[in-house]
Amino acid sequence: MDVKGISYTVDDRPEELVRRDLRAIAADLHCTTVMLIGTDTSRQMKAARCALEIGLDVYIRPYLPDRPRRALLAHLGEAAVGAEKLRLEYPGRVTLLVGSEFSLTSPGMLPGPRVFVRLQVLVRPRLRRLFDRRITRRLNGLLAAALAVSRRTFQGPVTYAAGAWERVDWDGFDVVGVNLYRQGGDLAGYRERLRALVRESGKPVVITEFGCGAHEGAWRRGPASFLIVNWFADPPRVKDGNVRSERTQARYLAELLDLYAAEGVHGAFVFTFSMPDFPHHPDPRRDLDMAGFGVVKQAADAPDWEPKEAFYEVAHHYGGAGPNTR
Repeated sequence: MDVKGISYTVDDRPEELVRRDLRAIAADLHCTTVMLIGTDTSRQMKAARCALEIGLDVYIRPYLPDRPRRALLAHLGEAAVGAEKLRLEYPGRVTLLVGSEFSLTSPGMLPGPRVFVRLQVLVRPRLRRLFDRRITRRLNGLLAAALAVSRRTFQGPVTYAAGAWERVDWDGFDVVGVNLYRQGGDLAGYRERLRALVRESGKPVVITEFGCGAHEGAWRRGPASFLIVNWFADPPRVKDGNVRSERTQARYLAELLDLYAAEGVHGAFVFTFSMPDFPHHPDPRRDLDMAGFGVVKQAADAPDWEPKEAFYEVAHHYGGAGPNTR
């Protein structure tokens, strides 16, 4: 793969920790590219500059959930201005995403005022299908507007991180980006879907998200790994019967990275480097990291992290190329 990546959320992280983490992503994980996710555009651009200086290419992904269309597009416009400044300094190394899974993160396509409420519809496919036509119509309208805003300023490649259920008109985009989590036991079906995506797209295909939690059975749950937690408890608790298994997460990532390389995918971004909101704890009932997707684990409110088995597995797969040092 040309793009060997991982995603990283920059909000609420001190600059010195961001720089430390980006160095680990380049030197230890051997990534060529990092996807920087953020709501604070200023922080995001500082992180992007740091990544570029280190030698990483960057995909800049603005994130503004639960906000009306006007605010979303204004936020994207700010990101496009910052991304263009970086592109001029680092030609060929900056890609802009107009967003991710708008049918989930933006109101008006699925019922519910907040992402968490809409997610309850999304995880029930029979219920979600009732809204598929509305999703497609409104989503592509929003994407057309987002693309126009981006192109007004940003002259580099533009893409979008589509949910696997979304039907996107890719005509105006440079790269086809899909969050393609593997879920359930139909491994052959996943492979065929991937092959069809690569064969029919006519453009480079990048898997913008994939991953699972670090517990037994997470390979079947995929994006629903977080459901092993009772989020309504105070504090949240891991449901009884779930057992930590870093090996499960590592094997899932290894299998998909092998598959992507074999099927001619242009690139992939492991989801994700760390999830501080899913802290590790020695008590299994409080070990929310079991449900998280990070390849590192950290205790609540702790700046330091430890690599999980998934970290070493990703490093092994990416290690042949090393960090981008152009």
